[in-house]
Amino acid sequence: MNRIAQVFKEKETAFITYLICGDPDIRSTEKIMHQMVKSGVDIIELGVPFTDPIADGPTIQRGVERCLQKNISLTDVFTLIKNFRKKDLSTPIVIMGYMNPINKMGVHKFAKKAKLIGVDGVLIVDLPPEESMLINQLLRENNLDQIFLASPTTKSSRLKKIIDMSSGYLYYVSLKGITGSSISDFSELKKRVIYIKKTSNNNLPITVGFGIKNSVIAKNISKFADGIIIGSSIVELIEKNLKNKKVMFNKINLFIKDISRSLASK
Repeated sequence: MNRIAQVFKEKETAFITYLICGDPDIRSTEKIMHQMVKSGVDIIELGVPFTDPIADGPTIQRGVERCLQKNISLTDVFTLIKNFRKKDLSTPIVIMGYMNPINKMGVHKFAKKAKLIGVDGVLIVDLPPEESMLINQLLRENNLDQIFLASPTTKSSRLKKIIDMSSGYLYYVSLKGITGSSISDFSELKKRVIYIKKTSNNNLPITVGFGIKNSVIAKNISKFADGIIIGSSIVELIEKNLKNKKVMFNKINLFIKDISRSLASK
């Protein structure tokens, strides 16, 4: 059993966070990752900076821009994960990004190197399942999960294809829009998650991301989802405290602990 599967076996609701590699800098990203684990995070999605982050809202786009100004690359992401693994061999790491940097490295090299340094899963935002056959096979051969996105607009026939190709977990986008939006209707979201679970015949964990800004929203979603994913709110805390890292680390820590407590108390 790989690390991602182990989390969902042990946790009623997995707590997943997203960080952009290199925001505000490489050393701080690694420090925040270790801090997150100590405060209750189960899985970390690590973003690869890319010049055209079409699925991301303004907050994450600005974070990506900060990283691009420092020339952070996919190679830097691998180096960070390799260093993280020197102290943490148990927390699953998912590389999240776009296809262009992977193509530039070469898909075969990417898959082999990802396995070698301790990556557990890959989520490629702009690669649909219809075009994922080769990389899906390569990732599976290297015991890496490929995580796909589904959204409120995903049709049933396509959803089945996405589920069949997914492993690790399915990332359900709770809203029509970009990262950083807000959730207002839990009833419709719950119906959709339940429907996806019924559609899945491989017991694929269903996680929910986009719009989870506080512990109240996280707790409500945890009642029907297998995991919750938070990204924009953390990137926003980084952005607001760029001039004082001590305050930044403290605020992120308090935020993560608040979410973690809400998931434990449901």
